[in-house]
Order: sequence, then structure tokens, then C-alpha cells
Amino acid sequence: MKRRHFIVTGVSLAAALGLSGCLGTPKHLTPLSDETKALLTEKGLSPGAAMFVRIFKQDAQLEVWLQQASGTYVQFKSYNICYWSGDLGPKQREGDKQAPEGFYVVTASQMNPNSRYHLSFNMGYPNEYDLVHERTGAHLMVHGGCSSAGCYAVTNENVEEIFALAREAFVAGQDRFPVHAFPFPLSDENLALYRDNEWYDFWRNLKEGYDHFEENRVPPVAGVVDQRYVFFNSQDEVPEQFTMATGDADPDQPRLISGWVN
Repeated sequence: MKRRHFIVTGVSLAAALGLSGCLGTPKHLTPLSDETKALLTEKGLSPGAAMFVRIFKQDAQLEVWLQQASGTYVQFKSYNICYWSGDLGPKQREGDKQAPEGFYVVTASQMNPNSRYHLSFNMGYPNEYDLVHERTGAHLMVHGGCSSAGCYAVTNENVEEIFALAREAFVAGQDRFPVHAFPFPLSDENLALYRDNEWYDFWRNLKEGYDHFEENRVPPVAGVVDQRYVFFNSQDEVPEQFTMATGDADPDQPRLISGWVN
């Protein structure tokens, strides 16, 4: 899969900031609003806090969680997803117009300031789990514009704020942020309603990662073993046999969900 790289941190960010005084502020460098800064303060947070995104298809909600000084995460905001395509269940192949479900990682390379849908970030589909299951497709985004063919679309105003929170987190040193995409909140009660669904076993596997965050309020490190997601409390707890390999690597080799390497 061809991957375009969009770097918004480091030298390139400084250069863009240097130009902003003459040309006006580019949309991907829109500063956080006073209202957003006030909400950060109210929640005991600051710009640059490490970020985590959680998506619920059925409820059409995108949650942004930010890390507190204690290390745990607190929900900062929930944004309406104004459009997503397909049905409940994961994306499987190019052209099926399904929005992904699963555990993804976004690096600075996946941030697109030149998106045709205002601003966007690539979720990183297909991830290592998707590749093991021979799923196909590319360019699955969270973006503005409120239209979608397999992506999650929010308003332009909201994608600017999400983009800005991610930008500040990258500048402050977070090298990647997790995105967890679920069909709905995976409580025991909700999942029981779908016991006869073809994706029930897949969703039970997703629930392991969902429960991990619900219990600890820290996103787990996700990996793949024997074609299933597995989860660890931190990078330090990942066994040595796990690799960051993608693509043509041995499908039986344990691997981590890694995102794109800058």
C-alpha cells in the first residue's frame, strides 16, 4: 500500500509558523480557541496533553481523551460524527464502503493538512490485524466535510479542533496516538443483543481492549497473535518476540499495532 507522509511537527511546523504572519494562519495551524483552552484548564489539562481517540459507530460519536498528570486519561470532549458509511462490522475489502473497526495508531505521518475534506488523519487501515486477515483498502480517514465513503466524517470546525489537539500533543512529544473504533459501547448488555450477529466473536475480541481501558483509563498497547488482538498494560510489558513488522512479514509472527513509521 502506497503511503503518503504528512509531517506537521518539528522543523516543518516551525517553518509553517514562520510563514503564518505573512500569509494568514493555515487551517492546520489554527490555534486552540480560548473556549477550548478554558475547558482544558477546567479539566486540569493543558495543550500538549497526550491524546487518545475512541469512536462509536452506532452512536455516531468520536471521543477525545487526554492524559492527566497522574498518567490516566480523562474524556475531554465528544464530537458528533455527522456521517459514516456502511453497516456495523469491520471493513474487509477495497470498495465495500465500510468504516473500520478495531485498534489503530496514528503518527504524525498520517496527519494530512492538505486534505480535500478540509483536514484529516489516516487511521492506519489496514493495520497488522487487518493484514493477517487479508483485508484490503486504503485511505480510511477521520476528516471534515460531513461526507464519507468508508471514513468517519465530522464538521470542519470539529476536525480543526481535533487536528489542533493532536498537533499540540505531537509537538509536546507524543509520537503516536491510539484510535479505537467500536461498533457501539461494548458492555456485556450491549454485546448480548448481538449474540447471533456474524461479527459477535470479533466484537468479543474487541471487548477485551475496550474493557482494559474502561478499567484502567489508560489505552492498552495492542498487538496480534494467532489472528486475534492481544493487549498489554504498557510497552514495557510487551514480550520480546513481538515485532513492529508489517506487510510481508510472517503472518504467524506476533506483532504490534504500530501505525506508520515517520
